[in-house]
Amino acid sequence: MHNQEAPAEHPQLTIGMDIGGTNLRAAVIDADGTIVDLEKLPTPSEAPALEDTIVRVVDTLRARHPQVAAVGLAIAGFLAPDLRTVRFAPHLPWEDVDVVARLENRIKLPIVVEHDANAAAIGEHHRGAAQGGGTWALFAIGTGVGGALMHNGELYRGSFGTAPEFGHITVVPGGRACPCGKRGCLERYCSGSALQLAAHDRIAERAYPESVLFTRFHRQPEEISGRHIVKAARDGDKLGLEILRDVGEWLGRGLAMVQDILDPELIVLGGGVSADADLFLETARAEMA
Repeated sequence: MHNQEAPAEHPQLTIGMDIGGTNLRAAVIDADGTIVDLEKLPTPSEAPALEDTIVRVVDTLRARHPQVAAVGLAIAGFLAPDLRTVRFAPHLPWEDVDVVARLENRIKLPIVVEHDANAAAIGEHHRGAAQGGGTWALFAIGTGVGGALMHNGELYRGSFGTAPEFGHITVVPGGRACPCGKRGCLERYCSGSALQLAAHDRIAERAYPESVLFTRFHRQPEEISGRHIVKAARDGDKLGLEILRDVGEWLGRGLAMVQDILDPELIVLGGGVSADADLFLETARAEMA
């Protein structure tokens, strides 16, 4: 009689989805944290379309990976303490919406919801730049600015579950209007949307009329995107470089405030805009000094 080895069980997989104001990214992840599949789509601006897109992406990934056992949603917005309900999301079409209730009957898998910056902080704590204990902060710079704070491996959420919203620190009293209802929030001066706002202002002022950004977009400034501005800066365009320097200055001021108030041993930069940090990080560090 021969002993036969039992067939190896298929490892369980998880779908992690980052729902930002500009893009929706979904990854299939194994138990070791390795990404085995990816999908990326623009984020729809209407709630039904966004929910349909989430379900469609999950269905697509599950068709390729049937062993997916759960879904995690990282959402750029203010979450209720139940970690199900989006109270308000400046760049997403949900307000006082129980996202789990909207999706669970369609996805039919366990769904976990977390604030996007907190989710990023958990990842950095376990596998990234902030492994270990201590007190440290994360700035997630994307369409807006999110924040997270960890102390000895635990997230700090505040009394009502929304802390810390670094992007909504007031840096310019009476400044640019923010979708949160206030004026002069940091994310209106230091984010992907801030790049566009700054470009609109400079083009209206006819600053640097020789700039490729001015010549291409002065008739339709609403079509300019953060990627256009970054490319112009990398090509040496004076207007593009000035806008990125301004972002660096505002980022440095925001980081200095967090440093003064919280005294973290480390600040981690994340989010889509941070991929181009070489264009503004030196300015930010100088502003912090």
